[in-house]
Amino acid sequence: MHVSHDAARKRFEVIVDDQVCELDYRDDGRTMTITHTGVPSAVGGRGIAGALVQAAFDWARGAKRKVVPACSYAAQWVRKHPEFADLVA
Repeated sequence: MHVSHDAARKRFEVIVDDQVCELDYRDDGRTMTITHTGVPSAVGGRGIAGALVQAAFDWARGAKRKVVPACSYAAQWVRKHPEFADLVA
């Protein structure tokens, strides 16, 4: 699964079975706020949302950003992945 990052739109996305799955965020140059993670039910249950959130956290680490997981899925994901806890603002 290849997650792409559209920095201009502040979005990570992947297309699975012609379905667009996305993670939207805000970025102020110091902090990335994950605002929404969406995966259509037709392709749910495949780990797509987790891949999107991990891609966002990986990008944040490389960009030296802290992360606010305002989206409930992202907040739940980071609790299950303590290796990213140091990024949480």
